[in-house]
Amino acid sequence: MTICELFKQYLEHLFHGKRCESRELIVAAQDRGISAAKLLKMVVWPAMEQIEKLYRHNHIPRITERIATRINRMIADMLQGMLAREPKSGRRMVVVCGDGDTAELGAQIVADLFEAKGWSVWFPGSGVPNDELVQFLGKIRPDVLCIHGMHPAGVPNVRKLIDLVHEIGIFQQMQVMVTGGVFNRAEGLAGEINADLCAPSICDALRTVEDHPVRVPKPDVPEPGRRRKRKPKLPAGTLRRLKLSASR
Repeated sequence: MTICELFKQYLEHLFHGKRCESRELIVAAQDRGISAAKLLKMVVWPAMEQIEKLYRHNHIPRITERIATRINRMIADMLQGMLAREPKSGRRMVVVCGDGDTAELGAQIVADLFEAKGWSVWFPGSGVPNDELVQFLGKIRPDVLCIHGMHPAGVPNVRKLIDLVHEIGIFQQMQVMVTGGVFNRAEGLAGEINADLCAPSICDALRTVEDHPVRVPKPDVPEPGRRRKRKPKLPAGTLRRLKLSASR
């Protein structure tokens, strides 16, 4: 059975709510020598995107989307424990995401696969206020902040977060990478909010950070015909606390 055939059959199981059959299909694929990482990248992730797309375009009802997403997450959880792991590389990543089960699942797969590649990964998920997240980043000092699966309504807050990160000098080496969600549907949006990297899929994300290991700062030049926006002010005491934590 090819990966394409496996994917088609897996989707059928998901849309019919067949938990046992979905699990047995993936286990059988592993028995044939398909790695857990490949199954996450080539089956579980595309299934997640297909479920989200079909629901967004009203091709499947809400109950089908809910059941399929939960089975897909069960399979992702199962595969996470079977990933082959590389030695620790010393590189660090923090992964946050938009609201909803689909965004959470995509971010979880990002965290799992980068961790298997030797990265140390922290995964706060969704709903963390920007000031708390910035303080956490100041303690962890990650190489990459990955923001996955945002909805259009969440984009302004992501822009505020990136502006805040760029305002603070201790984050000069950290890259901000956006993946999935609205960033896959709105061309040029990643650049508009000043993200350093953009990756449509998990395969692209893994490849992108290897191809761009060092952040290249963008010039702070206003767009033609637009006034330069003032930088957001930091909450009182935030910058001092971050610099103190960075110096420890």
